[in-house]
Amino acid sequence: MKDYEMFAHPLLPTVSLLLAMLLWASSFIALKLAFQFYHPMWVIFGRMVVASLVFLFWIPLFRTIRFRRRDWPILAGMALCEPCLYFILEAKALENTSASQAGLITTLMPLMVAVGAALVFKERLTRRAMAGFIVAISGAALLSVGGEVSANAPNPMLGNLCEFLAMVCATGYTLLLKRLSSYYSPFFLTAFQAFVGSFFFFPFLFLPGTVAPAGFSPVAAFAVVYLGVFVTLGAYGLYNYAVSCIPAGQAAAYINLIPVMTLFLAWLILGDSLTPLQYLAGGLVFCGVFLSQQRRSATAAPEAAEAPG
Repeated sequence: MKDYEMFAHPLLPTVSLLLAMLLWASSFIALKLAFQFYHPMWVIFGRMVVASLVFLFWIPLFRTIRFRRRDWPILAGMALCEPCLYFILEAKALENTSASQAGLITTLMPLMVAVGAALVFKERLTRRAMAGFIVAISGAALLSVGGEVSANAPNPMLGNLCEFLAMVCATGYTLLLKRLSSYYSPFFLTAFQAFVGSFFFFPFLFLPGTVAPAGFSPVAAFAVVYLGVFVTLGAYGLYNYAVSCIPAGQAAAYINLIPVMTLFLAWLILGDSLTPLQYLAGGLVFCGVFLSQQRRSATAAPEAAEAPG
């Protein structure tokens, strides 16, 4: 048993997941607000730096960690999936689609974890789960086709495709995280993501298409700090902790709460709304997710992934 689990309450992973989902839902809103004033690369780099600065206080603690050589490729793969590729795709998604539509696409992740576990860890994938996956994918496609161009969604089809690819990266991240969490603390894994993300995104600031901030916006600046402290540090820390305590697929199932929370926050803060066809598409996505859930869920985490290394 890990030290941080010794005095953990049985409900703590559930509470951690609920808070993580709320924070992740709010991240779509914060990103939209920040992108209105700052270039996406500056926003992403800023949130990574803010989180890294907080973790600097724990550097002496991290020096006591005994790294295993065989874990380095897994650590690198986890960080490459998320935050590196995931944040690039999510930034591109929110440049082109609304926060509401992006939030709905996230419901695909639990099913993608099930498919990933079946392919990588040879976990059994039932016909019911596969049917649910197909229905949910169809709903996501219809959501993109039914999107209308607006100020918050200038190119919804491209944006939703990027968000789907971001979920592919998030799936890889979840499976690799489960393997690593049997040996490394969730706090360290969250810090590792922040430090790697800071170094990874720094060169992007000097690309020709990256426009430097022209001024200071209190709302956008607060959004960047919020993303760094409460989302990058808080949400990922809570999620990583929960995955270390329960199966990854069980934790991933809570992703289904994000679109509901995002829809409400996007309506309340950004004034987002969906077309009737998109509401139908969203219903298909939820039906697909519901169809895939069963007593012995196919989205349950690969127990083989709990083995060290």
